[in-house]
Amino acid sequence: MRVEIWSDIACPWCYVGKARFEKALAAFPHQERVEVVHRSFELDPGRAKDDTAPVIAMLAKKYGMSEAQAQAAEDNVGAQAAAEGLTYRTRGRDHGNTFDMHRLLHFAKEHGRQGELVQALYEANFAEEESVFGDDERLVKLAVGAGLDENAARAVLADPTAYADDVRADEREAAQLGANGVPFFVVDRKYGVSGAQPTDVFTQVLTTAWDERSPLTLIDRAEGEGEGEACGPDGCAVPQH
Repeated sequence: MRVEIWSDIACPWCYVGKARFEKALAAFPHQERVEVVHRSFELDPGRAKDDTAPVIAMLAKKYGMSEAQAQAAEDNVGAQAAAEGLTYRTRGRDHGNTFDMHRLLHFAKEHGRQGELVQALYEANFAEEESVFGDDERLVKLAVGAGLDENAARAVLADPTAYADDVRADEREAAQLGANGVPFFVVDRKYGVSGAQPTDVFTQVLTTAWDERSPLTLIDRAEGEGEGEACGPDGCAVPQH
């Protein structure tokens, strides 16, 4: 069974939603047969790479609220993150373009390290003091920490076309699926879960999707015929006619 998660590193609810989903997955009896794939979704795709701003100022401007209201909103997210066991800095964070992070995540997927890198990026953005925006060296360090080759990661960041098409393809697919915000979870291409839902919602959808999977119907002989020849651990059957 496959679970695809559309998200953005700049999205606090993606950080919280990932933790809630992973709690459900950890308790799911078939977790070893669930493949998790992270997909790209930029919340601010038109933002220039070198354009960073304090989170509070960005929220106030974007949603037409006072900075005090924006801070209260951040404090609320921080409290919910803490309830999931996450570290969340509600003061001093900044916001910027995430396109290069998404390109690196596609690179990491090719090398089987996507899960490690997405977690490293979330923790760097929400829990650590050093910014992840507009700093290629910071991203290279995070990539290496996630188990990726330093020179290869540096080469990806140096080439603005590397994995760019993969990011755009993910974003087009999100639009086709009706996702206009993140996090957005798609389970077995049958169920969609929008937002950082409670853990029990993820438990329910994982269980439902698993139970509804079509069982394999085995047809091992045609009408009026004997068993078909096949190869197995003990060798290959030799036709007797």
